[in-house]
Amino acid sequence: MNSSAEDSVREELGLLCNREIQIQQQKLDTETALFQKSLQSAKAKAKETLRNQENLRKAKTQQRGVEDDLVKALAVKTRKEAKWMATVDSISATKARVQELKRIVEDRKARIDEHAALIYQQNEAMVAYEEKSYKDTGCREEIEEAISWYSRVLGFRIERGHGVKFIFTNISLKNPKEEYSFMIRHENDTYTLLDCDPHLNDTKELIHELNRTNGLFKFVRIVREKFQKAAACGTVPQVTLLDQVTSTISMSAPVSSVSTDSRSQSPAKQENLQSRETNRISRKVNRVGGGIPAIRSPGSASSLRRSPCFKVKK
Repeated sequence: MNSSAEDSVREELGLLCNREIQIQQQKLDTETALFQKSLQSAKAKAKETLRNQENLRKAKTQQRGVEDDLVKALAVKTRKEAKWMATVDSISATKARVQELKRIVEDRKARIDEHAALIYQQNEAMVAYEEKSYKDTGCREEIEEAISWYSRVLGFRIERGHGVKFIFTNISLKNPKEEYSFMIRHENDTYTLLDCDPHLNDTKELIHELNRTNGLFKFVRIVREKFQKAAACGTVPQVTLLDQVTSTISMSAPVSSVSTDSRSQSPAKQENLQSRETNRISRKVNRVGGGIPAIRSPGSASSLRRSPCFKVKK
């Protein structure tokens, strides 16, 4: 009995052990399956991680490429912006230059118009001057003819030296070639009689009247009349030697109102100033057509009709 009981106990214990073993086996299988699944999942995750790492590496590579492209694009953009700014500056400078050129062109046009107007005025003045010169040429010829007539008929001429010397011939009926003369100087708006040959009375009063009225033509006419009276009374001129250089001048020489002081000037300047003084007084003589013809010598009445001076007056 005891052995059967032990056998039954052993069977029960065996059954319990088998059931426990089956349960543990099932658990182990389950755990194994779960482990395998977990391992498979880990392997899958590891593979996925590797793939992700590869993708990340590729993404980083692409990112670096994109960054390089971005840097290049930014550089291109910067260059374009710089070029655009340079273009804008160039356009502004060009516009300013265009405005400056427009202003210069307008100034040039204004100058051209001004010069054209000036040239037109000068042409007009030249035409008028040529016409006047043509007329003056004719008048000058007539004046020179009249002067030649004065010299030929009246025996009148002028010489320069320390002053201006007026010389007359055809005064004396006995000796028409005999020379009567007087010399005056004009200095500081004052006339001074330096010499008179032959000597005449009342010369101080005549010089005073000349300085008061500046009537040179009247003075010359009165002195010539006094020479005629002196010649009629038998007074003849004396031969005098004056320390001066004289030269015959043309009646149509240029004029000047500047007189000379022979004591304070150098010889060259004195000669020049004396010449200018002589020319100024000569022009006074030429300016009046009726002043000298009134001073007639005997025997010249027959030539008066042919005087070129009267032709000019006509």
